[in-house]
Amino acid sequence: MGKVQASLARWGALALMMGVALPAAAEVTRFEILSRDAPALGGREFGARGQAEKITARATLALDPADPRNAVIVDLDRAPRNAQGRVEATTDVVILRPARPNGTLLFEVLNRGRKLLPGWTQDTDGTAGIRLAQPGDAGNGFLLDQGFTLVWAGWQHDSPQGADLLRIALPTVPGLTGPSREEWTFSNATSPQRVTLSYPVADRASARLTVRARTDMERQTPAGLGFSFIDDSTIEITRPAGMDAGALYELSYTARDPKVTGIGLAAIRDVTAFLRRVTGPENPLAVQGRPTVDRAIGLGISQSGRVLRDFLYFGMNQDEAGRLVFEGMMPVIPGARRSFTNARFGQPGRNPGPQYDRLFPVLGFPFTYAVMEDAVSGRRDGILLRCSLTNTCPAIMQMDSEFEFWGSQASLLVTDTAGNHHDLPANVRAYMVAGAPHGNPWNAVARRSAACAMPLNPVSQGTALRALIVAMEAWVREGVEPPATRFPTLAAGTLTRPEMVYPAIPGLPYRGQYVRAEFIEQTAPLPSVRGSYPLFLPRAGLDGNAVAGIRLPLIEAPRATYVGWNAQAGADGPQEICTQVGGVVPLAETRAAGQAAGDPRPSIEELYPTPESYVTAVRQASARLVAARLLLPADAEAAVAAAQAGQLARLAP
Repeated sequence: MGKVQASLARWGALALMMGVALPAAAEVTRFEILSRDAPALGGREFGARGQAEKITARATLALDPADPRNAVIVDLDRAPRNAQGRVEATTDVVILRPARPNGTLLFEVLNRGRKLLPGWTQDTDGTAGIRLAQPGDAGNGFLLDQGFTLVWAGWQHDSPQGADLLRIALPTVPGLTGPSREEWTFSNATSPQRVTLSYPVADRASARLTVRARTDMERQTPAGLGFSFIDDSTIEITRPAGMDAGALYELSYTARDPKVTGIGLAAIRDVTAFLRRVTGPENPLAVQGRPTVDRAIGLGISQSGRVLRDFLYFGMNQDEAGRLVFEGMMPVIPGARRSFTNARFGQPGRNPGPQYDRLFPVLGFPFTYAVMEDAVSGRRDGILLRCSLTNTCPAIMQMDSEFEFWGSQASLLVTDTAGNHHDLPANVRAYMVAGAPHGNPWNAVARRSAACAMPLNPVSQGTALRALIVAMEAWVREGVEPPATRFPTLAAGTLTRPEMVYPAIPGLPYRGQYVRAEFIEQTAPLPSVRGSYPLFLPRAGLDGNAVAGIRLPLIEAPRATYVGWNAQAGADGPQEICTQVGGVVPLAETRAAGQAAGDPRPSIEELYPTPESYVTAVRQASARLVAARLLLPADAEAAVAAAQAGQLARLAP
């Protein structure tokens, strides 16, 4: 038995013993079932797992500020308390489970109140995956066919409101004041423009507004720029002449009455602990005095993948009885970032990227899992520091797209802060989906966008995620080693300096644009850049595709160069790439055409002399991925069928 399996077995035994010896201390004091649909999804059957049940509920949390495990939650000790001295919050909960579950609870951390996992893994559109009401909303049925008990709970107080979106109601700390900041961009030319502040203003005279045409430019206060208060939470911005619709407006002000946003992390912890451990009738997953789940995996995509890294960093993977919450965690496309959640005047919805929100505290040391020293600030820290002190670190599989290296500083996951190679801990695996943008639906095709220089990349990550979920479940259930890390590194020569990524390819407008990694001090009234960290990018092969990572059949048997980034049309700033999208440049059809264009890449004619040779290349690539447990057999068969039908490349205009 390897070190990781031994640790997992030890954690499982410890959890079992503690579950017997200690009282149920999950801080869910009330679990109110609002509706119970059995059968759900129109009575659809999911193979041997049977029909599904959907439970909609509301959970009340009551946190003890004196508990050391809650001390990390910012301002919890200042929040109003109930008669028992606890701080309360209420959150929406949805549970979807098959009649014959596999014993694994899969908790998806919501993305702005939305369920993303069904869409990513079950090949549905976003609306269906969020709704989960009609038979077709389960798409290919993958998650329920596997037998997972699926759980979602609200954690973000400022997520959008709407049908099937989940939220949390958090307490306010009345009278507390401090600096806050907002950024807006508008897609229209309306002036004045009315906007809502994240927190009410405490001192209207403190508010200052600036504008800049692009995020790489200096802040300005031109003639015609102005604002007025409608009330303490709403302002109207008068826009100056000459600023286009993409200009960035920034307001700094003294705010009041912060929410205790860190309770959102405790909601993830406590709802999961309640459903796993509580044996009474109030737990809908308990049958005859015992829960029906034996282990739990936490998964989050994009924003919620960043939140999952915060969950680990703040030591939340133990409940108030000290028991393990998640045996496994899968942060998906977070890069090296975390979130602006557990902070005074936190704004969890902020998403610093190439164009907007860049100076909000989302990218900050520590970037990777192991403990190390920050060469810029001098701090020593690591995402796994707290859980390592309590022996509650889970097995971790992080999956990133190629975009995360350009837009989310992903190379910091495998380097130290001085730019040297860094090995991941034994309980961590990392995977990059080569050529993938931040996120695409399963049926995406290449298409033009006026905002970007190249056609948009159609690579979807759903097939890779399905295979990794199966591998993670086997890891935490049986201790089966997962696929080895497939992530570009300096040691392997698959990460390189930004200026050395590509050969010169016609139609690939790369000028070294990528979002930098800066050390930002959150000074008032505006943040200050105090330093920077070296970044590296995935090295491309002769065909322009990244040589490392999970190379799906689309990449392994290429008919184009697929890159995870895209240049902004008409922009030349060093960080100005299109947000979250990738690009595609088709290979020349013939050798002669490639030579005429000065294209160094092999042509389709040279790679695949006949249509059958292309199908053979896809079949062989798929078989290799299946053998490596990075593609499921059904997805391999689908890739070969798509190649035979001429649809795998998805290069429709």
